[in-house]
Amino acid sequence: MDSSADRVAAEDVLLFVNAAITSTGQHEFHSGAYEQRMSLDFLHDYVRVNYRPLYAASLALDINDHNAALIVRRLLETAREATTEERHVEGRLIAARLARLPAPRVYRLFRALRAAKVNNRRTRAVMRDWLAARPDPALDAVKYRSGLKCALRHAHLPPPGGRGGDGELSDFLFAPGRRKQYATPLLDSWRRAHYQQKALYELPFTVAEGFAAAHRIDRRVFLERIAPRMTRLERLRVQASARSRGADVAADLSRMPLTRLAAYVLGLPLDDRIARRAELTGALRTAAGRTAGAQAGTWGRVAAVLDDSFSTTGSRQKRRRPLVTALACHFLLEALAGSYLPLWTSGRQDALLAYPYGATPLGMRLLDALEYAPEQLVIVSDGFDNAPPGLAGEVLRVWRTRLDPQGRTSVVHLNPVYDAEDFDVRRLAARVPTAGVRNAEDLPALVQLARFAEGRTGPAELRAHLDDRVRRFLTAEAAPDGPDAPDDGEGGAG
Repeated sequence: MDSSADRVAAEDVLLFVNAAITSTGQHEFHSGAYEQRMSLDFLHDYVRVNYRPLYAASLALDINDHNAALIVRRLLETAREATTEERHVEGRLIAARLARLPAPRVYRLFRALRAAKVNNRRTRAVMRDWLAARPDPALDAVKYRSGLKCALRHAHLPPPGGRGGDGELSDFLFAPGRRKQYATPLLDSWRRAHYQQKALYELPFTVAEGFAAAHRIDRRVFLERIAPRMTRLERLRVQASARSRGADVAADLSRMPLTRLAAYVLGLPLDDRIARRAELTGALRTAAGRTAGAQAGTWGRVAAVLDDSFSTTGSRQKRRRPLVTALACHFLLEALAGSYLPLWTSGRQDALLAYPYGATPLGMRLLDALEYAPEQLVIVSDGFDNAPPGLAGEVLRVWRTRLDPQGRTSVVHLNPVYDAEDFDVRRLAARVPTAGVRNAEDLPALVQLARFAEGRTGPAELRAHLDDRVRRFLTAEAAPDGPDAPDDGEGGAG
């Protein structure tokens, strides 16, 4: 039988996971950045001190990159608090998670460790192993020069050997004027780009931009010529500005991740979305089908209540992020369901034209959704039910206690916004499981995780679930080809 302490531990861990999925310490619609950071920092310290093994295990879950980096930093800062066995497991989890983080995020983490004067043997080993595993040291030297120099100095490491001969990378980083030319093509392209315009088109886009500005190259000409060197996300980011200048920078939307693609679509003016309806809808459905995989069409009768109220505007740092998540979830649920009914809080029928508008009548939409008699009801909302206030919670309470006590309809609330004041994502009803969500790609796993908060499964099942996730996470990392490495220009979520 699970003890009271076990139940409290399970609740605390679920609380932390929800925060680590949704919060990035930035300004939200209902709370400022300071409140978000203070609330998040408290949770990190609380869970690390009281449940260190579970704190480390959360690296194997679908938490966002911001919190993954925070966990790694805090584990390294407090290495002395861990037992020998804990340090062994933590080391493997840290290495596996860093391998999946975008390079800029990892270099920022290393810079933060240096600023905090964290320089124990374990930290140096983590930095050494991550740098040794980088596929192209010359690319890192050119693209992340300051970050690489900082890491090498802090860990007291020699520069990794370049393809062009001993000491070449060291000279490039620490004595760039020592050599008249470099044997490594990328390093020599960087040298020549200072005085040859054509050389800058051999460099990564973010590096070439600076040289193009220095040479005063026309933006349209630059974008068209550098396009082959861009990552998928870079193409997506510059597409609007390229079109305004008459440059042709095509982006292959069919290969974009679902949530990234939803963010791109919502960033377009409504007229552009209408003009490109077939292209954008096709790309979103292709991405959703790819994400659903073998589960496509297996969820039976599904209804979704999707929040597109004014609060989904988000903030300046997280513009339209709640609406982005809702739109991506809409297309994924469409792919997962056998039959599907989407209900937006605004009442709109055309998901492609979604924009933040109006109040949040969740209760009314829930009545419509339950009338559909779905097997699965998914609510994607920040939980601020205000038209009228509290109706959604009352509808769900009556439904679960009076009309459907057997649970024929499974109800899950996915919340994309962290509530700093309550140290959790805002809930609609005590009997409805709630989980934080940031990327729609994680929706199937989050629906499973949310059920642990419903009270039908105990702490033992939650621990078993975490152990299984850790085992699969480390097994995937140890596979011959390892996990798919994130594109350095397309890092994970937030």
